[in-house]
This record gives sequence, structure tokens and C-alpha cells, in this order.
Amino acid sequence: MRTRVAVFACLLLAVTAGCSRKHAADPPVATPSVTLDKDRAAIGSPLRITYKFEPLVSIDGEYAVFVHVLDPDGEKLWQDDHLPPVPTSTWERGKPVEYTRTIFVPSYPYIGEAVVRMGLYSTSTGKRLSLKATESARQEYEVSKLTLLPRSENIFLIYRDGWHPQEIDPNDPTSEWQWTKQIATIAFRNPKKDATLYLQYDGRPDLFTPPQQVTVTVAGQPLAAFPADAKDRALKTFPLTAAQFGAGDMSEIGISVDRTFKPASGDVRELGIRLFNVFVEPK
Repeated sequence: MRTRVAVFACLLLAVTAGCSRKHAADPPVATPSVTLDKDRAAIGSPLRITYKFEPLVSIDGEYAVFVHVLDPDGEKLWQDDHLPPVPTSTWERGKPVEYTRTIFVPSYPYIGEAVVRMGLYSTSTGKRLSLKATESARQEYEVSKLTLLPRSENIFLIYRDGWHPQEIDPNDPTSEWQWTKQIATIAFRNPKKDATLYLQYDGRPDLFTPPQQVTVTVAGQPLAAFPADAKDRALKTFPLTAAQFGAGDMSEIGISVDRTFKPASGDVRELGIRLFNVFVEPK
């Protein structure tokens, strides 16, 4: 019996050592880094994430970037998996790949410290590549930290007239949106300082030629106009001066479209554009 246990232990050690040698033998393909535009972010607020990869060797094939934000116990709060704008098969040593993405911190019942981990993986096989960074798990690397704050830190927006009920993606409860009617309004307490307005939307350019025209007003005055030509989520940002909010304690944003549509037979709603996020960020 002892002999069998000893043989099994030796085999287990041999397999483990072999796996360790195999993992250690995989050379890192790049040095990753992440820069956040803030180290404290409230639920629902925009967070600009700059990704940078410094290639060390050529990569055979295309790989996606996985990005996981976790609490101290390792529970995943949300993710920002994506394809890099420069395909990994074209990366070259000495030519850094750097780009910025803006996400809105998803609504999740957690406030406190969080860590950001990332890596490269194949969307077809799941294979991960080794990177030159601090490894937290199986080819998953810790690259940043941030503190999550409650939504009450943000300017509270009151969706007034011209909105259809909120909808939630059944496959992703962190993804929410509301359709506008032809004219929609949002009220909020006047920040009385310069700010940035964020609108994350998509439209139905397949239904209109030319695309719908969107007009944005603040305190009853024109701010901007743009064609709703994005069939996927797109982000629009508009700088605002304190004077544009008006002199009152409350201010208002108006969003209107020149044409609406009915989504399907039997659905009598008149839809304008779909808004995933609206945010007023004081400077």
C-alpha cells in the first residue's frame, strides 16, 4: 500500500513539475499597463482607461484583451473584454500599442477597493498568453487599483418627459437603456461650474436616409446637433460652461430627434434614439 502511495505521489509531482516547467517556458509576449483617469470612481460615472502594450515578441494569431475588475475576495464586479484596435498579429517589438476606452462604472452592490486584472486570450480556444507583469492567477495579471464610490457622489438626473420605461439586457443585467420619444428632457441641480455632458447612444441608421438628426439643448439653448448614424454604442461628449446651465438652482437637458419610428408590428411606441448612459461631470 505504501509503495502505491509513493508511486502516486511521484507521478503527481512529476506532472505538476512538468506543468510548471511548461508554464514557465512560455515567454511573455508583451508588457501591459493600465492608466485610469481617476483612482476613485462612483457607480454610474465615466471612467477613462488607457491600455498600453509593449510587445516583446511577435504574436502568431489574433487575441482579445480580457479586463476583470474584482473585489478583495476575488469576486468579479464587471469586465471590459475587447479586441485591441491594432490586431495582435501585427504587433512589433519596439512599437507600443496604446489606446483609451471610456466605460461607465456598472451598477453593482459593492463599494470599496477593487483591483484591475487583465490578459490576452483566444476567443476561439480560450488559450491565454504570458505577459510581463505581476501574475495573480493563471496568466491573469494585476495592473491597477481603484476605489468604488456610491452613486450619490454623482449629479442626480431626473428623467422627466419624453422617455420610455427602462429596459435591461436579459443576458447582461449591468446593461440598461432607455429609448427617447421625439423630445425628451432631463432635469438636475445646477452644478454652477464648468462640466462635460456624456451621451452614450445608438440609433437605427438602417431605417433612415439620411440618419435621424439629434439636437441637444441645455437650459433651453442649443448646445449641439449630430446625425444618429451609430448602429452600435457610441459616445458623444460636450463641454459646458457654468453660464450655459443658467442662473437657477435647477437646469435641464433636452434631447430631440427630427424623426421617430415604430419598432415592430403591434408595438405602438414612437422611438427616437436609445440612450445607455447620460452623465453630467463637473470639472
